[in-house]
Amino acid sequence: MSGPSIVYLARRTNRKVVLAIFSGLWGGWSILAALSQNYTQLLIMLLIAMAGYAGAAPITNELFSDLFGDRRRGRVAGYFYGITSLVGSGVGAAIGQLSKVENGWRYGLAGAGGLAMVFGVAILIFFRDPGVGAAEPELSHLSRSQRDAEGKITWSRVARLARTRSFVLMMIQRLLSGHLLIQTFGVTFLVQVRHFDNATAALVTLPFGFGYFCAAVFVSRLTDRIHLRHPRFGRIGSLQVAQFGFAVVAFAATQFDWGSTITIYIGFWFLMGGLQGINPSLNRPIVMSVVSPELRGAAFAIMLSIFETAGWAVFNYLGGRLGDSIGLQHTFLWILVILMIVNAAFVTLLYRPYARDSAAVRDLLAQRARQH
Repeated sequence: MSGPSIVYLARRTNRKVVLAIFSGLWGGWSILAALSQNYTQLLIMLLIAMAGYAGAAPITNELFSDLFGDRRRGRVAGYFYGITSLVGSGVGAAIGQLSKVENGWRYGLAGAGGLAMVFGVAILIFFRDPGVGAAEPELSHLSRSQRDAEGKITWSRVARLARTRSFVLMMIQRLLSGHLLIQTFGVTFLVQVRHFDNATAALVTLPFGFGYFCAAVFVSRLTDRIHLRHPRFGRIGSLQVAQFGFAVVAFAATQFDWGSTITIYIGFWFLMGGLQGINPSLNRPIVMSVVSPELRGAAFAIMLSIFETAGWAVFNYLGGRLGDSIGLQHTFLWILVILMIVNAAFVTLLYRPYARDSAAVRDLLAQRARQH
């Protein structure tokens, strides 16, 4: 829930400084968590750290839309999320190996926090905020002050998000994204159901991240080309294929016992990571296309900090409860397979509204340009 507040703060003050604080310098809280002396301290420090990181995500996505035009947004989002996933998976695998070391988790948290702080300082030194709407071709002849004047946020404009059908459908689609559960319970599944030890099971986190990275970086270029050739439905169709593809791979990976070697599971986790990695290069540009520039920060705050976080929390809760009652294998069947098939079918509802809403945004920007 920190996202909307941090986005509001960024729009009222300085996006660059706010981003540097909450995405980077906020890593200090992870270091404090590593120094915690009891569970209560650890929980408080981690909650504060996660609130800051979650709040920075909407600002980052808003900046992508201001830095890059529609032709390149998919691959840019893919590069960013691919690299961060690869780094995160590497950290996850390292922490898994640190489980063999006394207090190894402390070293992992401190290292992650220190790395985040380095990125925060780099943002302060090297990054330049282009201003809201800078990458829109319709507004290219306007000065930054003119774009800012046109892009002032009002309550009536915020309310327009709720009337944008494709945006509302995208929020519901995020609530159906059961594949998020694999990141939380994937290693637990391999330990409890397939009987690997923790260190061996944790080995799948790195190939998962590498698969995510490969798809985010390389497949995003393909999905951008599909969008350029079919701007009315290319991204929607690609999103639908990704959801269905994940369900198929998850079924094979979790509903059959492939023996006592971790190698084949590494392959499955690589594929599942790849099919997840396609998503940011599609759902982020879809939202950017149907929302005007000044509302994108708010839109991503709603999408990432509310709907996606709520979905993740619900799936984690259900994963734990269902895992205890019917077992993780059957839980994965319902959430990773059946629900993801429902997700893919639901995406069908986006085809017509997306074409209409994205055209409406282009018309709105053209109208603003004519006023100057």
